[in-house]
Amino acid sequence: MAENLPDRIDRAALERIIKRATELQTSEREIGEGLTGDEVLALGKEVGIPARYLQQALYEERSRITTVPSGIWDNAFGAGRLTAQRVVTGTPESVGDFLVQYLDRQELLCVQRRQPNRISWEPLTGFQAAVRRSSAAFGGTRMPFLLSKVTTVTATLTPLEDGYTHVMLEADVRKYRGAYIGGSAAAAGTGIAATGVLLALGAFTAVALAPIPIAAIVAYGVARQYSPRLERIQLGLERALDHAEQADPGTNHELPPRSANRQLPPKGGLIGTILDEVRRGFGPPMR
Repeated sequence: MAENLPDRIDRAALERIIKRATELQTSEREIGEGLTGDEVLALGKEVGIPARYLQQALYEERSRITTVPSGIWDNAFGAGRLTAQRVVTGTPESVGDFLVQYLDRQELLCVQRRQPNRISWEPLTGFQAAVRRSSAAFGGTRMPFLLSKVTTVTATLTPLEDGYTHVMLEADVRKYRGAYIGGSAAAAGTGIAATGVLLALGAFTAVALAPIPIAAIVAYGVARQYSPRLERIQLGLERALDHAEQADPGTNHELPPRSANRQLPPKGGLIGTILDEVRRGFGPPMR
């Protein structure tokens, strides 16, 4: 049977194979109403999953916070707040240092406020943001900016036992969503106003009502554009957690320069700002 398998198995196929093999293995055990944490670890040992990975997954499941859409705008257009969470190795301080460094290098964000277990970022604006975009475009090594449209990004770091930290990233995109709501409402309002004008001019009813369905289609098209933008922002949060998860917990991540966390020019003035941002764009990408 193994002779029929391809020479190399891609990641998607590997995940399906492992998932199915795990299902077959666990189906041989009587689970009943559920398993304790120790029983899960014992079962994982039988399957061949290292205990530290199972322990991390258990912490993640126990600390998971479920968010559901609420409000008319969330249901009609999409969420105004996006969240992503993960349990990673390291202390809140070391994980926070890494996130500060990562978001400074890979996104157009700067630290707004930092507390022991909570960090908030806001978009980098003005000249520094323009230079950062230019250096990224010419550098060719920087990943695409995915969080530039958020109002704020907040990281909540909760320490767990055994050197694990639960990280929850939350992006506030209500202002960004408001632009799409406004555009959709403007399109609908234009159609209604056009109908009113045509009726006032004595146009036939069928002709006067024609702008309304056209405006409704345009409004719907504007609203539909928000969903893929939302997915990109969600991807940005997940990507940050991916890198935090893959980072070496024993590495001492240095914080970025103070000038990178605030919209103030470094000591070199305007030229120093340009050189600093170009250096960032052409610097080695983070893991």
